[in-house]
Amino acid sequence: MRVGIIGCGAIARKRHGGEYTDNPKAEIVGYYDFTPGRAQEMVDVFGGKVFNSVEEMLADDSIDAVSVCVANKYHAQTTIAALKSGKHVLCEKPMATTLRDCEDMVRAAREAGKRLLIGHNQRLAPAHVKAKQILDSGEMGRVISFQSTFGHRGPESWSVDQSADTWFFKKDAAEFGSMADLGIHKLDLIRYLVGGSVKTVFSTLATLDKKFPDGTPIEVDDNSVEVLTFDNGALGTVTTSWTHYGEECNATILYCENGIMKLYQNPAYSLEISYSDGSKAHYEIGRMQTNEDAKQESSGVIDMFVDAVTKGKETPLDAEDILESMRVVFACAESSEKSAPVSL
Repeated sequence: MRVGIIGCGAIARKRHGGEYTDNPKAEIVGYYDFTPGRAQEMVDVFGGKVFNSVEEMLADDSIDAVSVCVANKYHAQTTIAALKSGKHVLCEKPMATTLRDCEDMVRAAREAGKRLLIGHNQRLAPAHVKAKQILDSGEMGRVISFQSTFGHRGPESWSVDQSADTWFFKKDAAEFGSMADLGIHKLDLIRYLVGGSVKTVFSTLATLDKKFPDGTPIEVDDNSVEVLTFDNGALGTVTTSWTHYGEECNATILYCENGIMKLYQNPAYSLEISYSDGSKAHYEIGRMQTNEDAKQESSGVIDMFVDAVTKGKETPLDAEDILESMRVVFACAESSEKSAPVSL
């Protein structure tokens, strides 16, 4: 599978470039970035060539698929153009900055007969995969309540800019802050693990600490709290933060009928289960990746995308299902604006 990478920021460098290179069924043809020097840096590390425009890359009939790694505001237009040109697409999260754009992306993939996957790597994290298997087996009974947190020191610490002037902090480019950057992972994960549909959300988005270099507050949220109610009765919270200035937190706890599951809370065990009868189980099955890792382990996203295209496999990252998580994201934003619960 011959691929192009559109956007050469941190996620392209740390994940896409290396994971395509490591996959024997994939070959990177080239790269495009608004800043040509970034594309050339990718060439220097991973091989391939620099394209002068997105249009030039999409016109190359030798390219089967593309990774869309541009700023959030450009996800929809770039993805739809790629699909219409006959390319399969792996788009980074969040899927897009409006619900209409997300729906249009899914429609474009269907009309083109091409695959569209969204890079929700947390669905593929080893402990999350194991937890899903256990929950689906019925061993834990239903999920009654939950809490999930994703917090780190902020994107300026690892983004390609390495600056508080990063596009992540600008509403025009990012639309949302920590809630969509980090919360989309956890909102999607909770949907995936709990099952059923989110019925209502009550959300607060806040800018508590982050500032631009001139000292003015950033234009998007740096913290958020979401309360979710599912149609199957499960109730819980998702919290996000760009102001965890110590250790990163990427933990989830599920309180079930037959016990408690703790995911990525204990550094020694990525999955811990305390059963209602007093017994316990511990699984050491892989740690959670972070953007600050010096050497990135495979997220599994690229391998899944390659298999989806070459083997026609359905995947947990298919855009049709991720679209339902985006409905929750936009409902959370609406709830915060209204300071009131929102029904889906």
